[in-house]
Amino acid sequence: MPAKRPAPRFAVLDEAHMNDSQRALLEAIRSGPRGKSVTPRGPFAVWLHAPEFGHLAQALGGHCRYRTSLAPRLSEFAILCTARLWKAQYEWFAHVPQAEKAGVKQKTIQALRAGREPASAPKDERAIFAFTRELYKTNRVSDRAYKRVHAFLGDAGTVELVGILGYYALISMTLNVFRMMPPADAELGFAEPK
Repeated sequence: MPAKRPAPRFAVLDEAHMNDSQRALLEAIRSGPRGKSVTPRGPFAVWLHAPEFGHLAQALGGHCRYRTSLAPRLSEFAILCTARLWKAQYEWFAHVPQAEKAGVKQKTIQALRAGREPASAPKDERAIFAFTRELYKTNRVSDRAYKRVHAFLGDAGTVELVGILGYYALISMTLNVFRMMPPADAELGFAEPK
């Protein structure tokens, strides 16, 4: 039997009934790196209820996802680490295929989903995992974790990694608070709290 899904706290707006500010936000999202086929789902569905905030958030997201110096494999891996730590169902659903396409191994994704350290992952992914877990758990990063990541990302890449983690924490909070879930026919990544 499929897991019970909590009802979303906001309805997904029908494009025909959006006001001018909402339409402008949707057009900004579609005219960026995400492309014309974006539908108002996930965090975008929430941000359409606060379009000014949505403009700023989606612009930062476009940069974090598509324009940093991190290789897509590392960026998507960091996104999955964040989705797992927050148990953000929609984020996990949306980014597992992207991570696989970017080269994150299925065994690594399965370990993350189960809440385990991905022991067989490449060294750079393991360093990002340790950095991410430590940052979210202690709100700090030790010299050891910092040096491991900085050794292959450098100054700009390390700043960008922190930005990706912060942005996707925002996404995860948004998705969790407003109960934005994957489509009904998609398997949930994690058990929902009772």
